[in-house]
Amino acid sequence: MEVLRRELFPGVWLRTVHTHKFKSSYLSLTLMAPLSAETASANALIPSVLRRGTADHPDLESLSAALDELYGGAIEPIVRKKGETQCVGFAASFLDDAYALEGEPVLEGAAALLGELLLRPRTQNGMFYPDYVAGERSNLVDRIRAQVNDKRYYALSRLTQLMCEEEAFGVDKLGDVEHAAAVTPGSLWERYQQLLSTAQIELYYCGSAEEERVARALKEALSALPVNEGRICPDCEVRLHAGPEPSMVEESMDVTQGKLAMGFRTGGVTCW
Repeated sequence: MEVLRRELFPGVWLRTVHTHKFKSSYLSLTLMAPLSAETASANALIPSVLRRGTADHPDLESLSAALDELYGGAIEPIVRKKGETQCVGFAASFLDDAYALEGEPVLEGAAALLGELLLRPRTQNGMFYPDYVAGERSNLVDRIRAQVNDKRYYALSRLTQLMCEEEAFGVDKLGDVEHAAAVTPGSLWERYQQLLSTAQIELYYCGSAEEERVARALKEALSALPVNEGRICPDCEVRLHAGPEPSMVEESMDVTQGKLAMGFRTGGVTCW
């Protein structure tokens, strides 16, 4: 198994894992932006809206048909939080070329569709299709509100919010209901353009294709990406707290089992 990393465009990096171990290949695209309460909800909404339709495949039905042509491949939106960085984008899985009929290449088609989802969304009047924004905005608000139903996750999330209420780390990966509900097609389009132009992009591939071929396919798929020599590489700010007295916050709910979450500061000691 060989792991290589190279820069395709300024601030756009590709990591490839060359292996014949799996029957499916994996390809992901992640835009990395500083975590912020003002932009977290919009960032989280963008991949879901993009996944609803493109200029060439304007709805879920036509997108599903395109994925069927890739031997039933799948491309799903992803939203993650790593430290004070919010990671949004897509993860794709598809049949490895080694198992396709008559040696048919699948990688290039998957990369092209991934690039199409990112760079050629369905629009109306120069912005995102309003129905898609409204539908996914409602879904995002429901997801944020539903977090309380998972009491273990909710307890840990509240602990983080309380301990880091003045830090980016305290922001949830989905943002909050207030900012999510305020998103409009116009504001989301503006945020989308900012992400495309400024966010560092990490591409990851795992499969049997050679690194040079993967790079060539992704360069072609992302050729319309805005060129920016100064794409932002988010960093985590280490804050040295004076060490206030321990505090305890209790929330009462109708549950059969309580959850206790405890948080500690390291005084500035990091993993390095």
